[in-house]
Amino acid sequence: MIFKVFYQENKDTTPRRENTYSMYVEVDATEVLEGTILLRELIMSKTNYRIEFMDALTGGALEYEKENAPFKLTEIK
Repeated sequence: MIFKVFYQENKDTTPRRENTYSMYVEVDATEVLEGTILLRELIMSKTNYRIEFMDALTGGALEYEKENAPFKLTEIK
């Protein structure tokens, strides 16, 4: 399942809309809730990002992002 994640690069600073970025991440999950939980835990354990919003992309939404955005899957290590 692929998610579009909106985030701030530093969770220790005050959030500002101008500092919001997005990334696409693939998670091995079959349900949206399961994927959201796994992805949030992964990002929180591996980065210092402040997660603002996560959106599961399927069907037409995923195709739209691939065609109209700089679509590149991010691997979080």
